[in-house]
Amino acid sequence: MKVLDLIKACTDLGVNKDGAELAPNIICENVNIDKINKIYEVKKEECMKELDVNNKKKNIDSINRFNQELYHTVCKSIENGKVPITIGGDHSIAIATCLASKKYFGNIGLVWFDAHADFNTFHTTITGNIHGLPFASVVGQNGNELTQFFEGEYFNPQKCVLIGARSIDYPGEYENLKKAGINVFTTKDIKERGVKEIFESAIQIVTNGTNGFHLSIDTDVIDPKEAPGVSVPEVEGITKNEFIEMIKLFMNYKEEIKTIDVVEYNPKYDIDNITLNVVNKAINMIEDSF
Repeated sequence: MKVLDLIKACTDLGVNKDGAELAPNIICENVNIDKINKIYEVKKEECMKELDVNNKKKNIDSINRFNQELYHTVCKSIENGKVPITIGGDHSIAIATCLASKKYFGNIGLVWFDAHADFNTFHTTITGNIHGLPFASVVGQNGNELTQFFEGEYFNPQKCVLIGARSIDYPGEYENLKKAGINVFTTKDIKERGVKEIFESAIQIVTNGTNGFHLSIDTDVIDPKEAPGVSVPEVEGITKNEFIEMIKLFMNYKEEIKTIDVVEYNPKYDIDNITLNVVNKAINMIEDSF
């Protein structure tokens, strides 16, 4: 029986650069369709992207409408007994994917692979780009301004982990993380302690006393020398081999994985498809595991 659904979340409204909305269709050209039960697609509405540096809530109404539709699409997949893999798109889509999972599975953990914390609020954001707010939003740090479609309890921060962080806005975002009690494993931690040890610490946090976890994978966790095709690259990231090793380890817990998203690939910045290749390798590994 095919247990996976594929959801294409085609939007780049959460980031000030164009291109991420193209990623889902490009990535899905190389997906093993034989492993997929059904393919859904959610597209951003036609609108002029807001780029005003003084606007701290860029494209908020359009993003909320997009995420409401995506939320119901992920819910539909879960209701049908499938494991939805959502391909973004910028990381603002995770507001919908995470909360759909939370609605149905209740007490679950959250694994957030990212070079950035995405833990800003509207009070601390420097750019006003909403892809920098989703992690904070799903633990309730932004009220309901980005989650109006959701009713229920947000994620417990103590059951959430951030892996691969190396660019955290200081002091605002840093203080947000500290006050919330998010478990943070930086790129430096991975380099010093090794992939396996960090994985073991993370999996203990998100599975201990929970009903499973959501896995959110931002492509920019990889060093841009090996994966340049992202909207906001950050130097000194993990290698693509470390990235694949980490995903492989998480796949050993497939029974605990309720939902997945893979985000922030931007084909406009890729070079010779090297980023696309590593993203496809990770997605194929996920497919093969299920």
